[in-house]
Amino acid sequence: MSFTVSEPLVNDNKDRSVVRKLCSSGLPSDVIIEVGEWSFHLHKFPLLSRSGVLENLIAEFSGEAEKKCVLQFHDIPGGAKAFLLVAKFCYGVKIDLTASNVVSLRCAAEYLQMSDEYGEGNLITQTENFLNEVFGNWTDSIRALETCEEVLPHAEELHIVSRCINSLAMKACADPSLFSWPMSGRTDGQSPGGTTLWNGIGVSSKPQPVTEDWWYEDVSFLRLPLYKRLILAVGMSSIKQESIAGSIIHYAKRHLPLLGRQSSFQNGSRVEPVSIISAPSEEFQRTLLEELVELIPDKKGVAPTKFLLRLLRTSLKLQASQSCREILEKRIGSQLDQAALEDLLIPNMGYSVETLYDIDCVQRILDHFMLINHDTIDSNCITDEGQLIGGSHSLTPMTMVANLVDGYLSEVAPDVNLKLPKFQSLASAIPDYARPLDDGIYRAIDIFLKAHPWLTDSEREQICRLMDCQKLSLEASTHAAQNERLPLRVIVQVLFFEQLRLRTSIAGWFFVSDNLDNSQNPSGNLALTRNDGHAQAQNSQDSIVAVDNMRERVSDLEKECMSMKQEIEKLVKAKGSWNIFSKKFPFRLKSKSSGLKVPKTCNPKESPSSTAPLMNAKVNQSNGNSGDAIFQS
Repeated sequence: MSFTVSEPLVNDNKDRSVVRKLCSSGLPSDVIIEVGEWSFHLHKFPLLSRSGVLENLIAEFSGEAEKKCVLQFHDIPGGAKAFLLVAKFCYGVKIDLTASNVVSLRCAAEYLQMSDEYGEGNLITQTENFLNEVFGNWTDSIRALETCEEVLPHAEELHIVSRCINSLAMKACADPSLFSWPMSGRTDGQSPGGTTLWNGIGVSSKPQPVTEDWWYEDVSFLRLPLYKRLILAVGMSSIKQESIAGSIIHYAKRHLPLLGRQSSFQNGSRVEPVSIISAPSEEFQRTLLEELVELIPDKKGVAPTKFLLRLLRTSLKLQASQSCREILEKRIGSQLDQAALEDLLIPNMGYSVETLYDIDCVQRILDHFMLINHDTIDSNCITDEGQLIGGSHSLTPMTMVANLVDGYLSEVAPDVNLKLPKFQSLASAIPDYARPLDDGIYRAIDIFLKAHPWLTDSEREQICRLMDCQKLSLEASTHAAQNERLPLRVIVQVLFFEQLRLRTSIAGWFFVSDNLDNSQNPSGNLALTRNDGHAQAQNSQDSIVAVDNMRERVSDLEKECMSMKQEIEKLVKAKGSWNIFSKKFPFRLKSKSSGLKVPKTCNPKESPSSTAPLMNAKVNQSNGNSGDAIFQS
């Protein structure tokens, strides 16, 4: 008997590979089976002895001897390729079962009813036995699951998909070092035996340690529906949530090209995505992103904040659903203290673009962070400020977010379209205790004032209320005292609090100086060695010099402050402009590092009588001048 496979009229060389198979005898065919564009010229007896469906159909043509028996199976699972293997099996030709063809062949055997009722060891039994072997191997299970997509409805009915997923989920959750199933991901130069090939010669190599992400690459090639079912199956086990999030990140980088092509306006560097075969459409990416966001575990910190911010930026560009963006904003807000400034600079992609960056999105993220940390805010508000600043060397999450927001405000402040209410809303969301120093918010305010010179005096004073002049460092205070963009009231407050700070330091130095002088009494230090006495004398001399330097600086500040007070009174009476005031008093303060001359006559024990006016820095308000109130603390 012989059977002939007639090729379709196509130009593809792959479809013209093998078209004719001959058996031992040359009997003419008595049945034609058409599958798609292919025609199989076969014999009735080999087919009806193995298939219940073919037996019933061929029996219908038994009474019509003159008519040629032609059967059509256009909807057979696996198409012509699967039926060719079925025909070989019916004719007794040995077929090679692999993980790539066993699923379609199993579905085709079920479709043709090739059970053991039509011969022992029929195709259903053989394919089932081979599938059980496939499920014990990781690589073969992946290949079998991928081929399920071609015959998905039939594979679902036979529970092949669920069995593949359960097998893969079990292996992904287990420790691969304890089992012997093969895993893909070997390099091209490595043989299956674990040896590295060099010019055709096997060289033994050390086995590479298996990490927790060993299965990420293999499952990233699955289509989204199958991948989603696999991740849900893995999540029902005892696997770490971080491993699930890592697999989702790997899958997103492979299938979302927009996720890697992102950069801020100031940084042109881009992160290249994992290699992909072809760029999918934006509609597909939008659906994929929304599905992946739902799969990310809810546990805080399992997904890096950087990745979540990139997902949010991509969702804005793809115009994802509102619920998807809200989920991402809430998850980012719960771990905002782990965010980086460059990732927070999300370009504004709305239809009505007002600002360069999406300020409203960052505001919502910050509001959610404050909402979930409300209890922390309430407890810290009643804590002493000094304990918050000096009690711990590590930054608290609230302080880290405060630094992040101050840096963000400095980046968005140059935008001329940024309105004052938005700037104030974002800056005022941070509680006062979260900023040990207000240098960051001062820098943002200064940049905003420089980019918005049209602000009125009342608006300038309003924005300057966001910072505390008492919490500025010496460098920031020096800059603020000479900053013409700041209101006059703020500059005077900066100078006043700087004088109070210096006075406190002077009092401390006097206390140290007195103690050092008392320690130099010979009657109380007879047991000291010469070296110790010399060292203490040197320390005493350095302290005296430092005290003298501080005295001279305070004296200079007092003179400038008194002179400034007189000029302010004149300016208020004469209603002079700020420019005249700034030209007369540039406020050139001396920094810590400046070398100050030590006066020739100085008594360290003498009480600082020159600092008395500083203690009474409040201006007498009997004159009724509004400018005098500036000096009041």
